[in-house]
Amino acid sequence: MSKVKDNPGWNFDNSYANLPEKFFSRQKPEPVPSPRLVVLNESLAKELGLKPKVLRGSEGVAVFAGNKLPPGALPLAQAYAGHQFGHFTMLGDGRAVLLGEQITPPGERFDIQLKGSGKTLYSRGGDGRAALGPMLREYIISEAMYALGIPTTRSLAVVATGEEVYRESVLPGAILTRVAASHIRVGTFEYASQWGSEDDLRALAEYTIERHFPHIGREDRYLKLLLEVAKRQAALIASWQLVGFIHGVMNTDNLALSGETIDYGPCAFMNAYDPETVFSSIDRHGRYAYGNQPQIGAWNLARFAETLLPLLADEQDRAIKLAEDAIADYNALFDYNWLQGMRAKLGLFNEEAEDEALVDELLKLMQQQAADFTNTFRALTIEELEGPFFASEEFSQWHEKWQARLGRQQESRSLSLDLMRNTNPAVIPRNHRVEEALAAAVDDGDLEVMERVLLVLSDPFAHSPEQVAFTEPPPPSAEPYQTFCGT
Repeated sequence: MSKVKDNPGWNFDNSYANLPEKFFSRQKPEPVPSPRLVVLNESLAKELGLKPKVLRGSEGVAVFAGNKLPPGALPLAQAYAGHQFGHFTMLGDGRAVLLGEQITPPGERFDIQLKGSGKTLYSRGGDGRAALGPMLREYIISEAMYALGIPTTRSLAVVATGEEVYRESVLPGAILTRVAASHIRVGTFEYASQWGSEDDLRALAEYTIERHFPHIGREDRYLKLLLEVAKRQAALIASWQLVGFIHGVMNTDNLALSGETIDYGPCAFMNAYDPETVFSSIDRHGRYAYGNQPQIGAWNLARFAETLLPLLADEQDRAIKLAEDAIADYNALFDYNWLQGMRAKLGLFNEEAEDEALVDELLKLMQQQAADFTNTFRALTIEELEGPFFASEEFSQWHEKWQARLGRQQESRSLSLDLMRNTNPAVIPRNHRVEEALAAAVDDGDLEVMERVLLVLSDPFAHSPEQVAFTEPPPPSAEPYQTFCGT
């Protein structure tokens, strides 16, 4: 009886391990000396069919630390390649181990991965470990993205390892348990294309279809895979643009074919609207700037399409034409998703030909006056138009056009405001607030600041009085803000 009671609910399958072995290496996590649970995502645990109370015990913490394997786990490190800042290279899970796939009570399948669990075959000289601050940062940002309604990997737990990791300074070590629809990337297909056979490539494509796009029929099967991935990427990147999210490292190994946001290294949220905004310390030429993200999405999709050419058609010219048309579809879908999202942010239910010009005019004014992206739309939503930006003559003229546009639709003003409240977040993970939470947790062992931030971010569309303090842009001393990879 006690064994049943103490079972946390792990229900593993290992379908990825059925692929040809060139796609992974068997890899157990490296044990750590004294693991300690820092944070557990209880709501996510329950969604996965797990028992939070049991996970908080020593046995659960041992699993999150990699010191013990849950029943049914078959740990492995995945092989993949990728274009990093435009340059192709061999990669792979250098500090992550896939324990297996949790099958939830409704029958859904999710990867359970330990990030920071030690060296693998693909570590390329790295130590395979992770620091506490960056793992908590991924926890905060990924859960905020989930609350914003943006497809994302999620964070189940963070444990401190009791080890030190060495970067620019000595830092406390940690392991993040990441939950994902899968970790199949464009880079996985690039790896198959470069180092595998056509049979390997076909096996990977079939696995991806069965896992993420089971509705795809037999006819034009691989073209439909490309089109489905294009559809999901167009929707995903449009959703980033609509909240001012900057991924920071849109390498092809960080494009998940499931359509989820993956890898929260140098990401951040834009404050003052500027398409050239970059936060990553290594993106010196702005390749992954906010305004470039849609085009980089198309570039990454083109790399995916190249890997599929042998499967798309027998004749290469025909295959290339099909791939080019799919990328054109991505561009059209992105434009549609972005404009529909912007219409919703402005309370517009129907479509008019001049809507894009109306949006572009507002964004241009915001850029000229360095208006805060989130707070500008928040102010329009709650009708508190105070401050220099809203007092300008240029904004007044735009406001008149917007009001006239609202008046040309059947829906009431009240319905428009409801639409805006459900579309424009009151709060985002403000970079300075995230850094405050991380400093308190890492330097002082104080988790209350992070817990409060997580609570506020869990309902970003509430527009509640409790959120007001978290809407403030960073003080001048917090700018310019930089983020870092590989921590």
